[in-house]
Amino acid sequence: MAPSTATVTRLAGALGAEVEGYSLLDAFDDPQPVHDLLTQYSVVAFRDQDLDHDQHDQLTLALGGHGETPFVRHMDGHPGLVRVVKEAAESTIHNFGGSWHSDWSFQPKPPAYTILRAHDIPPHGGDTLWCSQYLAYETLSDGLKTTLDSLDVVHSAGWSYSASGILARSANGRSMQIDTTDDALEEHCHPAVITHPRSGRRSLFVNATYVLRFDGWTKAESRPLLDILYEHATQEHLTCRLRWRPGTVTIWDNRCTQHLALNDYTGFRRELFRTTVAGTTPVR
Repeated sequence: MAPSTATVTRLAGALGAEVEGYSLLDAFDDPQPVHDLLTQYSVVAFRDQDLDHDQHDQLTLALGGHGETPFVRHMDGHPGLVRVVKEAAESTIHNFGGSWHSDWSFQPKPPAYTILRAHDIPPHGGDTLWCSQYLAYETLSDGLKTTLDSLDVVHSAGWSYSASGILARSANGRSMQIDTTDDALEEHCHPAVITHPRSGRRSLFVNATYVLRFDGWTKAESRPLLDILYEHATQEHLTCRLRWRPGTVTIWDNRCTQHLALNDYTGFRRELFRTTVAGTTPVR
């Protein structure tokens, strides 16, 4: 149930909502309304919030505690809090979060939620898109559902964070502090279709950024089916889009969404602050 003082407006038919008239400070003592909103909408943008770094940490703890944050350096005194920034002078082609993904899906226990707090927003551009992985699964054919229900998928951070990954190759001039290392090549398996621990709904759990192949299959064998799934999951009618404003805090559920940060604000600065909320091992 939404808080009685809140106005909730849907962002799109597939998923997403924005909330006005509710302070996230109230979630420190009673986080259930936030959990309920996320269970219903998967992505929720809370407008006109005034959180500082300590309060951002408190919100993260209230919703389940900090998840592990590898490769990206956290802010001094705030383990798990990451500054997501692109300066106006940067011309980086591949921005942080600039490909469809579910945060840290390569971890043994990927994060349940991500909390992203807007500080400095360009006058245009820099929107974020999400797609519903519930609907991605539910709109597949029965035959393909049956096939995927028995498959596991191999995840790795190598494409992004290895010493030769995309973020290492595009590091020149980037202001974000990212430590690329071949530790990122470690692999973990998760079911291709998972069951959400709160909603009980089934969700497709593959993404082009962190998935390497189906377990027991070669990359060449996996590629045609994975490409079909990536294209299917990110169709426009399965998405929502958010225009950021300073003071917006958006929370989303990584177990049933993917997201993409648009890189269309060259010449302007964009700065947000991010934490992840600890999750559990995905189950079939």
